[in-house]
Amino acid sequence: MNERVTVTLPVELVREIDRHERNRSKFVLRSVQSELERRRRDELRRSLRKPHVESQALAEAGEREWLAGLPDGDGDLVDLAKGQAVRWIPGQGWVEQ
Repeated sequence: MNERVTVTLPVELVREIDRHERNRSKFVLRSVQSELERRRRDELRRSLRKPHVESQALAEAGEREWLAGLPDGDGDLVDLAKGQAVRWIPGQGWVEQ
């Protein structure tokens, strides 16, 4: 379902939109969606930098459960003898050693 919204924009901005897109509504819709997504990402980043006290306690409880569920042993999750040694070289990527 859609709802009609009237938006007033400067003439030059409308001309610029028209140069790039035939369907103004489609262009405005994509632009608004993009801006809202950017704001959601910014809010998430702020939240991760300074989490709410209750959220932090819940996350720490979840971490304890995850750690308790790890297999017993010497703490190694990966058998290093089964893999291929690699190293990162800028401009080339991962290279076998």
